[in-house]
Amino acid sequence: MLFEGKALGLRLIEHDLAELCFDLEGESINKFDLLALDELDQAITIVEKNEQIKGLLFSSAKNVFIVGADITSFSGMFALGGEKIRQFVDYVNAIFSRIENLTVPTLVAIDGYALGGGLEIGLACDFRLATERASIGLPETKLGIIPGWGGTVRLPRLAGLDIAIEWIASGKEYNAHEAMKAGVVDGVVASESLKKSAVTMLLRAANGKLDYQTRRAQKAGALLHNDIEGLLAFESSKAFIKGQAGRNYPAPVSAIKVMQNSAKLPFSEAIKHESASFVELAQTSVAKSLVGLFINDQIVSKKAKSLAKKADKTVEKAAVLGAGIMGGGIAYQSAYKGTPIVMKDIAQSGIDLGLSEATKLLSKRVDRGRMDHADMAAVLNRITPTMSYDGFGDIDIVVEAVVENPKVKGAVLAEVEAAISEDAILCSNTSTISIDLLAKSLSRPSNFCGMHFFNPVHRMPLVEVIRGKATSDAAVARTVAYAVALGKKPIVVNDCPGFLVNRILFPYLAGFAMLVRDGADYMKIDKVMERWGWPMGPAYLVDVVGMDTAVHAESVMADGFPGRMNKAFKAASDVLFEAGRLGQKNGKGFYDYVPDKKGKPQKLPSEEALALIKPHAAESREFSDEEIIARMMVPMAIELAMCLEEGVVASVAEADAALIYGIGFPPFRGGIFRWLDEIGMGAFFEMAKPLAELSPLYTPTAGMAQSLETGSVYYPVTKGE
Repeated sequence: MLFEGKALGLRLIEHDLAELCFDLEGESINKFDLLALDELDQAITIVEKNEQIKGLLFSSAKNVFIVGADITSFSGMFALGGEKIRQFVDYVNAIFSRIENLTVPTLVAIDGYALGGGLEIGLACDFRLATERASIGLPETKLGIIPGWGGTVRLPRLAGLDIAIEWIASGKEYNAHEAMKAGVVDGVVASESLKKSAVTMLLRAANGKLDYQTRRAQKAGALLHNDIEGLLAFESSKAFIKGQAGRNYPAPVSAIKVMQNSAKLPFSEAIKHESASFVELAQTSVAKSLVGLFINDQIVSKKAKSLAKKADKTVEKAAVLGAGIMGGGIAYQSAYKGTPIVMKDIAQSGIDLGLSEATKLLSKRVDRGRMDHADMAAVLNRITPTMSYDGFGDIDIVVEAVVENPKVKGAVLAEVEAAISEDAILCSNTSTISIDLLAKSLSRPSNFCGMHFFNPVHRMPLVEVIRGKATSDAAVARTVAYAVALGKKPIVVNDCPGFLVNRILFPYLAGFAMLVRDGADYMKIDKVMERWGWPMGPAYLVDVVGMDTAVHAESVMADGFPGRMNKAFKAASDVLFEAGRLGQKNGKGFYDYVPDKKGKPQKLPSEEALALIKPHAAESREFSDEEIIARMMVPMAIELAMCLEEGVVASVAEADAALIYGIGFPPFRGGIFRWLDEIGMGAFFEMAKPLAELSPLYTPTAGMAQSLETGSVYYPVTKGE
C-alpha cells in the first residue's frame, strides 16, 4: 500500500499500474469533504514522485463512485466570504490540474453515481469508463452555483459546446449510454467487468496504443468552433435557458456566460472565469437557500429512513379505500413502485374512475418512452379492484381516501377495521380532519394515523404522517416505511386541525381574502405572488384546488382555531362557491377556463366573477407590491412559527421542506424560516406592525419576539475553516 487514509487508498496493481480507490470510512457513499481532498492531495504527490508507476486508475470500493462535494461540510465555508471561497476553489483546481498533468495516463472507472465533483475529477482524467448502472451529471446549477472544479472548461472541450450547455444548465443526471453518446465517457461495460476492462484500457494507453496526449492538448486549448457558430449557440441558449429557469435562478445562464467568456482562452485563463463566477454565485441568497434546501432534504430523508428501519414488518400488500382521482393516484403510485394494492370503492363508477386515472398516468409514461406496454400491464396487474372486503385479512396497511367528511370517514374506518388483521395499520388520507377525532370510531386507535397525500399524488413528493394521541410508534414507523417505498418524502407531524401544511396555507389564503375584501385586484395579487416565486397566485390556486374544497377546509380550520381563523365577512371564495363557480373542475372560478389544443384548461379573466365579488368588496384601490406581499406572507410565517413552537413539527428543516414539497413554496427562498433569516426578524416585525389590526393572524409569536430581542436566527451558521 502506497497510501492508506480514511477516505481513499493508493496501491500498486498489475503491470506497474497504480489504483487510487475511494472508500470513505463510515459512509455508504463517497463524497468530497475536506478530509478526502487532503488525502487526494497526498496521494497525488506520491504518484508524482514514484517513477515505477505507468498509469493511474481511479476507482471506488463502494457501489457508487463519488456523489459530489459534501455540501454540509462546505456550506459553512461559503459564509466566510469571497476570498476564503476563492482559496478553496483554487486549492481543489490545483489538485485536479496536477492529475491532468501527470506524466502517466489516467482513467476513471465509474460505477453508480459520478456527480458534480465526482464527474469533474473524471473530466480531469484522460479516459472515462462507466458501467451500465452509472448515473453521471453536473447538478450544481440546481444548488444555485455552477461547476467550480473545471466542469465548465473541460466538458465543452471534450464533448462539445451543445452537450456542455445542456448538461450544465439543466443540472440533469444521464445514464451511461447517454453519456457515451454525448462523448462524456469512452465506453460502457458490465459492473462485474469494470476493473478488468479499466486495467486493459489504461495499460493500452501506458504502452502508447491509446493517445492521451492529444486529449490533454484539446482540454488545455480554446474551444474549436468559429465565431458565428459560437455566437449563435451561446446567445440562443442563454435566451432559452433564461426563459426556462426564470429570473430567480441565475446560475444556469451564468454557467453559459462563463463558457462563452472563456471559449477562446486556454485552460489556465478559462478556469479563472469559472472560479470568479462560482465565488460570486456562492455568496448569493439563492445559493444559500438552495444549498440549505439540499441539506434539509438530506435531514428529512435520513430521518425517514431511520424511522422506516424501525418498522415491525415490510408492507407486502396495501389497500386504498375510495377509488376516484385520489384513490387511483395512490393505487398507481403503490403499484408503480412495486407494492401490490387493493383498490376498493362502493360503486363500479368509482372503480372505473380509479383505474382510468392509473391507466392514464401509465399511458403517459409509455408515450414518453419511459415504459413499455409489458411493464404497464405488470403495474396494472398489481392493482386489484374490488367492491368488497374479501381478502383484506392479509393487508399490511390501508389508506382511507373517501370524501372529506368526519361522519363518513368514521363509519368507513370502523367498517374496514373489522375486516383487517389486528396488526394491520389503518391510515386516513384526510387533509384537515383531526386524527384524534377520527380515532374515536376505532377499537384499535394505536394502529391508526394520518397519511396525507398531496394532489396530484404522482407529482407531489410530500406525505404528512400524522400522529394522534393514541398512535403507536409502530404505526408511525410502518406508515413512514410505506411512504418511503412509494418514493415519497414523509414528514411526521402531530395532530391538529389542518396538521402542518394546510394549517399554514389557510392564514395565507385568509390574507388573500382580506386583500380582496379591502378592494385589491385579485389578478394583480396573483401576478405579484407569482413574481415573488409562487408557482401560482392564490386565486388561481383556489381554482385548481376547487372552490368547494377550499370553502369546506376553511370552515374546518375556523372551527379548529376560532380565535384566529374565523372571519366576520363574506369572502370572495364564499360568493363564488354559492354562485356555483367551483374552479377548474367546472370551468369557472376566479377565472374562466377554456381547454387549449392539448385539452389543458387555459385561464382567462372572468367578468362574471368580478361582478359577483364587487358588492362584497370595498371600492377598488391600488396596493403596492410590498403591501400585497406583506399581507400574504406575514400570517403564513407566523403560523409556521407557531406550529414549531407548539411542537406540531419537530424541526425548522422539516417545516421548511414540507412547504416546498407540499405546496410549492419558492425553492430559491429555501423555506419560510430561511426567508425570515434572510430579511431579518426586525424587518419582519416592521412588516407585521401596521397590519396588526387586520386580524390576530398578524400578531407575531412569543418565540419570534424572543428572536427579535436576542438576535437569534432559525438557521445558525457554523463557519468552517
